Amino acid sequence: MIALASDHGGYDLKMAVIAHLQERELAFKDYGCYDKQSCDYPDFGKAAALAIENGECERGIVVCTTGIGISIAVNRFPAIRCALCTSAHMARMSREHNDANILALGGGITEDALALEIVDTFLNTPFSNEEKHIRRIKKMSANEQDG
Repeated sequence: MIALASDHGGYDLKMAVIAHLQERELAFKDYGCYDKQSCDYPDFGKAAALAIENGECERGIVVCTTGIGISIAVNRFPAIRCALCTSAHMARMSREHNDANILALGGGITEDALALEIVDTFLNTPFSNEEKHIRRIKKMSANEQDG
């Protein structure tokens, strides 16, 4: 299951992502927002992050105007490794090396076709399970606990 969330600035791109996931018959849950009325990305990002933390969803896609604010918001949660990606290469590397579990996109800076290529790459790329990457992820998790 894929968690989706956006604010008003990412709404249109999120809707394009929803249509894309539906075409591919991939399961998702939309945590909002549900229209273009001005709203706050931390609220909707939180819902998606918690869905991943509690195991309801395995991965997430979050969108705001630039992808920056919502990526910062969801990365505040301990189990989240969100990567803001502007290319398929970044999405591939975020999965292979960092085991990113949320993809952030910028609805105001990324054209739909490129965004959907990034989404496909993110969803279809497995974590490498290389020891050096596992070690680095463990260090990041330890840093969260050390505060």
